Amino acid sequence: MPKKKIAARLSPIHGNGVFATEEIKKGERIVRYKGKLRTHAEVDEAYGDDDENGHTFLFTLNDDYVIDANVDGNIARWINHSCKPNCESVIEENGKGKRHKDKVFIEASRDIKPGEELTYNYGIVLDEPHTAKLKKLWACKCGAKNCTGTMLQPKR
Repeated sequence: MPKKKIAARLSPIHGNGVFATEEIKKGERIVRYKGKLRTHAEVDEAYGDDDENGHTFLFTLNDDYVIDANVDGNIARWINHSCKPNCESVIEENGKGKRHKDKVFIEASRDIKPGEELTYNYGIVLDEPHTAKLKKLWACKCGAKNCTGTMLQPKR
């Protein structure tokens, strides 16, 4: 991958964020989302009893695996959610069907100027009903005109 054009620093959206240090072109692959590869069962065992706080470094890779950026994670874990994102997550499936070798990359969905915060839609879908408590837990503070107020996505 080319030289990184990004840096982490405090974000007006939430905690840390990732910002462009140089111009990034639409379609450009910016960074790979890295962390420890775990099964869904391992993640449930490790974090299932935690009172969720709407803050996660878990990225669902596929039906078998989750990337846990709490362990061996990189700068990509600091990219915040937005209802009007300038990036998207792209899953690159292993050509030989080895699900544990699938990868996640963050790519620019439009041109991004230096100093702009990188964001993508986390696409969080929960099985349980979206109660007021859950919507508050997963509150979105992106500030976009079309902000839904929650990172939770409508059920498909």
